[in-house]
Amino acid sequence: MPFARISLHRGKSRDYLQRLSEAVHQALVEAFEVPPDDCFQVIHQHDPGELIFNAHYLGGPRSDDYLLVVITAGRPRTVDTKRHFYQALVQRLEHSLGLDPEDVMVVISSTEAQDWSFAGGRGN
Repeated sequence: MPFARISLHRGKSRDYLQRLSEAVHQALVEAFEVPPDDCFQVIHQHDPGELIFNAHYLGGPRSDDYLLVVITAGRPRTVDTKRHFYQALVQRLEHSLGLDPEDVMVVISSTEAQDWSFAGGRGN
């Protein structure tokens, strides 16, 4: 039950955003043990000056195509599972969008089942 928040600069086409969404979801299905119908995402587009990042810190160089993917997971994953996801994600984004892997940053955090209510005010 991951939730993905994806941040990028404003101006990409609807097709680009759709392919971005699909790449993130398919990487989650492939590498993060997520069922195919478990897709919850928000794509945030930012004006210049609203998405601030260092072009060279622990990677890069990063361009204006910089992409931040924040995954809130419903349970912890192993280090190997996370690494597999990181690689699957950048490979899919590079193939689908031509995105340089150095432009992709990922942050994963885990929660407990009781931290989620999917509908109707019902907790897990």
